Formats: sequence, C-alpha cells, structure tokens
Amino acid sequence: MKVLCVLRVLCAAVLALAAAPVRSQATYPEQTVRILVGFTPGTAPDVSARILAEKLSEPLGKTVVVENITGAGGNIGALRVAKAPPDGYTLGMIGNGSLVFSPSLYDRLGFDPAKDFAPITQVFVGANVLVVPADSPIKSLPELVAAARAQPGKLTYAHAGAGTSQHLAAELFKSVLGVDIQPIAYRGTTALLPDLLAGRVSLSFGNVVNMLPLVREGKLRAFAVTSIRRSAIAPELPTMAESGYPGFEAVPWFGLMGPAGTPPAIVDRLQRETVRVLAQPDVRKRLNDLGLDVLGGSPQEFAAAIQREIPVWSRVIKQAGIKATD
Repeated sequence: MKVLCVLRVLCAAVLALAAAPVRSQATYPEQTVRILVGFTPGTAPDVSARILAEKLSEPLGKTVVVENITGAGGNIGALRVAKAPPDGYTLGMIGNGSLVFSPSLYDRLGFDPAKDFAPITQVFVGANVLVVPADSPIKSLPELVAAARAQPGKLTYAHAGAGTSQHLAAELFKSVLGVDIQPIAYRGTTALLPDLLAGRVSLSFGNVVNMLPLVREGKLRAFAVTSIRRSAIAPELPTMAESGYPGFEAVPWFGLMGPAGTPPAIVDRLQRETVRVLAQPDVRKRLNDLGLDVLGGSPQEFAAAIQREIPVWSRVIKQAGIKATD
C-alpha cells in the first residue's frame, strides 16, 4: 500500500513537472522582459529597442526594459543573450556585425550565430552612402571607378573601424571592381570626418544619417547608397545596384533574438507582436527619421538571411585579410 502511495506521488510530481513548461508558455510573460543591446544609449539599435520596449509592454501585459551591455562591437551583449535561460525573458537586439561579420573577424567568438540563438524577427536595416569631398575632381561614380582603375593604390578610403559595415562596404566595392584603394582606419565616424572634409582621403562609405547632412550642406558629394532599396531618408540617391552593380548590398541591420531553445510558442508570440508594432505608422516614421528602414518578417526568414550572408562576407573579409584587432 505504501509503495502504491509513493508511486502515485512520484507520478503526480512527474506530470506536474512536465506540465510546468506548457503552463509557463501559456501564461507568458509573467515578469519583466529584458532586451539587451550591445551598444551605447542613443545608437540606432538602442533607440529601436526602446521604441519596441515601449510599444510591446501593452500587448504583452508586462514591462519590457532595455539594458545596454556594451563592448566588442556588440558581441558581449550577444554572448549574454546566447548564455541566458531560454525562457523568453532575456532577448537581444543583435546585428549582422555579431551574427554575420564576427565569425570571420574573431578567432574566439564565444557563440555560434547558427546554433546559439532563436531568431524572432529582423527589425531594421540602415544604409551606407558612398561619398567624396565636395572639392574632389571626381564628380560621379563612373569617374571614381575610372580613377581607381587608372591609379592603383593611389586613392584612399576612410572607415570607422575594422569589421564595421562601412569598412566592409568599401572592401566589397574593391572586390567587385577589382581595384586597389587603400584603407585608412579611424576610431569612429567623428574621427574620420575632418580628413574626409579636407580631402586628405579620397572617399568613404559612411552611415547615411551621419553623411547626409554634410551632403545637403554641400560639404560632401554623394553617389549612391549601399542598400538594396533606396533609403527612406534619402530617396533621391540611387542604390549601387541601380548604378550598375547588381546585387551590391553592404548595410547594417538588426533583429530581435532569444537564446536557442526558447519555446516556439514564445518565439511566435514575440514575432507577431513585434511585427504589429513595426507596422504602426508612428513607429515607422520614428525609425525612418533615423535613417532606418523597417523590416519585420518570420523567424525562418531571419535565420535564412544569416545563413545566406555569412559565406558572402567571409569571402570578403578573408580576401581583405581583416581581423578585429586591425
């Protein structure tokens, strides 16, 4: 009799444990949800995460907060997400810098972009723009290409740091054209602007938000953006593809992710609510005003984008011999 009682108790305990994850998914969320951002406050991923946090709190019925975990180009924040419990309470606003570029830039990354995350949805894509100083003798993209081919190694480009999308945009440009343009590294966009404006470097691929005001003030000349579609903030500028380089794309993008093993029901709910938020006109306007174009999409599309882009950028990075310590 005692044995039967013990067995009943054990069976009840096992059933309760088995049912607990199902109940937790059905009632998710039951506490504050955190979105980790690997960059400082005021940057595009931080601002977009705060917009989402504000808007998601209502449909989720719980507070959503943003925490900045900076360092290593966003990789420290990404690692924190990868190692978090897969319960839907720790998410990350993670970009292609960590998910696509870093595997080829770092010998020891600490996480596997394909195995350690649960993609939820891409959130936004930015655009870089190809610019030259206003007093440059180069007046058009064809003239730039001709000059680069005629004078191997003479032209220079400024970039804001090894492995940034702006750096890799220039290296992709060199690879596509088969030309030699010398890189000059700076610690951020602010540091490179004096030399670019003064004509001490020949060109730069810069974030459209940083460069566009200088273009409109007549201090820089812009040729094209590096996104597949024209930027909402600069619709007058053609894409590189429209300018004669089909498929050319070199942009920063970010998306919402959880740790691998996050229950599909939680991923699906977060994806649905996030896409609804991104469709709101005021949200789209706020992001567009920052030079960001809204993406959205399914977890499967997000995962496919990562898998598609890793080998492309691996080839560019290896061909250029770029390492994160450069």
